[in-house]
Amino acid sequence: MSSPPSIPTSIAHYIRGQVTPGTSGRQQEVFNPATGQVTGSVALANAAEVDAAVASAQAAFPAWSDTPPIRRARVMFKFLELLNQHKDELAHMITAEHGKVFTDAQGEVSRGIDIVEFACGIPQLLKGDFTDQVSTGIDNWTLRQPLGVVAGITPFNFPVMVPMWMFPVAIAAGNTFVLKPSPIDPTPSLFMAKLLKQAGLPDGVFNVVQGDKEAVDALLVHPDVKAVSFVGSTPIANTIYETGAHHGKRVQALGGAKNHMVVMPDADINQVVDALIGAGYGSAGERCMAISVAVLVGDVADKVIPKLLERTKALKVLNGTNLAAEMGPIVTPAAHARISGYIDLGVQEGAKLLADGRGFDGTQAGEGCAQGFWLGGTLFDHVTTDMRIYKEEIFGPVLACVRVPDFAKALQIINDHEFGNGVACFTRDGNVAREFSRRVQVGMVGINVPIPVPMAWHGFGGWKKSLFGDMHAYGEEGVRFYTKQKSIMQRWPESIAKGAEFVMPTAK
Repeated sequence: MSSPPSIPTSIAHYIRGQVTPGTSGRQQEVFNPATGQVTGSVALANAAEVDAAVASAQAAFPAWSDTPPIRRARVMFKFLELLNQHKDELAHMITAEHGKVFTDAQGEVSRGIDIVEFACGIPQLLKGDFTDQVSTGIDNWTLRQPLGVVAGITPFNFPVMVPMWMFPVAIAAGNTFVLKPSPIDPTPSLFMAKLLKQAGLPDGVFNVVQGDKEAVDALLVHPDVKAVSFVGSTPIANTIYETGAHHGKRVQALGGAKNHMVVMPDADINQVVDALIGAGYGSAGERCMAISVAVLVGDVADKVIPKLLERTKALKVLNGTNLAAEMGPIVTPAAHARISGYIDLGVQEGAKLLADGRGFDGTQAGEGCAQGFWLGGTLFDHVTTDMRIYKEEIFGPVLACVRVPDFAKALQIINDHEFGNGVACFTRDGNVAREFSRRVQVGMVGINVPIPVPMAWHGFGGWKKSLFGDMHAYGEEGVRFYTKQKSIMQRWPESIAKGAEFVMPTAK
């Protein structure tokens, strides 16, 4: 494990190719969740600072959009090289400000790098279609062109990967970009900006405005912002979508989740427990693809629950800098209080609390962690679908076990849920796997894969209230989101017949 880089104590914006101090007079403290200590402060932008970032991007757009795609791809290739050289530095920044364990942070960076590799293929991805002689003397072809200035509003839980779902594809396609990262862990955004500049990206093509709701609102109504990508909770995603669309923007808003994992009686129990422990408690459950509900079919619960409880109590909850750690702290005191409140609620609703993470003492996590934001793994059994801990996204290390009599009931409760982000089914039965994959009303499905996050070229997105908008993130759908299609029909004077035509043109 490499040495951690120095984390700046004052985190600012990045506009016109340089770090720009905040002028709004507003700031927010940045914490190390493992120790509870304040490590710095981040500037919070006002509308004027958002205007400056958008103006920077707008000024850079004509030249960048006119740059041949192969040259844009070469910048992405250089950025990719730099990312691979500095990926551990980015992982250290994630651990320091988010709290997730270092190895998990390394995985986050690697998944972001996958998208950059995909974006390096932009010359192929932007190719259009051509039809010779679509009608006599007429040819027809399509091409894809960039939108202009586009913005990304990203969450705290993946401060590197989720921005990379957006800006590499957008920039490679010829757009200019304004990133509004979470103020909870803002440092990686400036480091990525630095690497992009080193890669040869012209000033103004990529900009960062740190901030909160004021900056988000300014981006959503700004007339020069043509598209907005957002990842966060469902109520906010819905508002982002409606506000952006009302102001004429193309919007892609990924919302919340309540991901189920169905365990069939024929599943391998040890594999099931491994999957539930990793997918339920990895990154302290602060993942939109975390498994938060285990749907136990038939008598499989009697086999799974004892082993699951044993493993939950044995979780290695440690400072993320410790390579033995399996789970780190909760990201903020507010998140800690919200999750603890849900555990209280589950008890009140009548669920059986088997493992209670509220009793975890931070001193067990490592030296200096007594004041950190710590919870242990929490496990509920006999959860029912009318309970709030089943219905609502908790976004923490809380795993709810629901018992159902058969496969049909398991499928029904998943399809009845308002969220449809990710789902998994563990079984050895090929017919069950096929029927589940076809009939489940969820956007991303894993068969014996607990966290089915698609690879870079397939695209990410849920169904129902987990996605507002028409296109998924990254992959070919990401290219379509960040471009607009133009269709061109052409003929030359020598092939034009004399006389005006008053009927609808048809192929001749």
